[in-house]
Amino acid sequence: MTPAPAKRLLLAATLVAALLPTAALAPPAGAAGGPAGPSIDAPAYTIVDAKTGEVLAANAAHAHRAIASITKLMTVLVVLEQKRPGDIVDVDPRATAVGESSVELRPHERLSVSDLLKATLIQSANDAADALALSVAPSFTAFAALMNEKARELGLRDSHFVRPDGLDAPGEYSSAADVTTLARRVMRNRLVRRIVALTTTTIAGGRTLHTWDDLLGRVPGLLGGKTGHTDSAGWCEVAAVRGRGVTVYATVLGGSTRSVRNAELSSLLAWGLTQFRNVDAIDATRAYASVELPYGRAPLELVATRPLQLVARVGRPLTERIVAPTAVTLPVTDGERLGTVEILRDGRLVGSRPLVASRSVARPGVPGRLRWYTTRTLHHLRNIFP
Repeated sequence: MTPAPAKRLLLAATLVAALLPTAALAPPAGAAGGPAGPSIDAPAYTIVDAKTGEVLAANAAHAHRAIASITKLMTVLVVLEQKRPGDIVDVDPRATAVGESSVELRPHERLSVSDLLKATLIQSANDAADALALSVAPSFTAFAALMNEKARELGLRDSHFVRPDGLDAPGEYSSAADVTTLARRVMRNRLVRRIVALTTTTIAGGRTLHTWDDLLGRVPGLLGGKTGHTDSAGWCEVAAVRGRGVTVYATVLGGSTRSVRNAELSSLLAWGLTQFRNVDAIDATRAYASVELPYGRAPLELVATRPLQLVARVGRPLTERIVAPTAVTLPVTDGERLGTVEILRDGRLVGSRPLVASRSVARPGVPGRLRWYTTRTLHHLRNIFP
């Protein structure tokens, strides 16, 4: 965007671009961990900036591992693309035969998709996940094909799904990186976000559900996520936490115990939030440029129209770029736009504000201009004939 009309510029090359790096942000005193994250014993983990997908820290992020009931996130994602929350599901008898975690569904019982989603995500009920799957596909195999098709669409190159419930099955695997990407995608759904934030609720048949997520209500800002555990997978969980202006996702796979998984995931989430700071990127009280004026007028300061606060990564400097004319003609009106201040991160524009005149300056009349020309001529003559 041109900071001023061409006719206002006194010089042909008046636009200047100055790259002014801000001071690098230092980690807060006592912050846990370092560039590689806190000390974690789990064999695979990752921490990701929810907005950009940037990996903040990871270990064995692409290693193929069982993910247990975290698989249900893919089941939910596929189902929600074909069903509405208010749709009614006639429970397939094959779903009621599955073992382990269950809400005791009965063959041909009729429940809403919404209730089955709650049972799937809150209590991690295998029968609820399977009932949802069989409501959109004729068999578990056919539904797994839909899951794998969706995985390819999302770019989950480390994943292959066999069952909708996450029970151990030959050939079924994912990775910490894929799990985090999957969670970021499915959590875009408002209903899913509401469900995973619940610690308990009641659904049809008088069933009271209780979450397996021990961090809900204990970790400030936790948005929820999905837990998982089988003998093959170990203790797993993916979760999101929101801080001031930033959300991070963390995934732990293969934890040795439930309590260790909880502690390590909490540590990862807390560390992830410490990697960001809220900074005043543009200050509305600061003069960002000084523009020369004709007829001996004092230079005109340019100020931002309003402040800008951004979330910045610790250790990653922001770059400030000012685009403004070196001189303009008169008159100038207070608040008139004459330039731009831009903030860049890694060369990409992340914010900007117009630069405007800090005061009005009128064009002098004929007598005033004559006085200025006379004074300037006399000054030049004195320099020639001292």
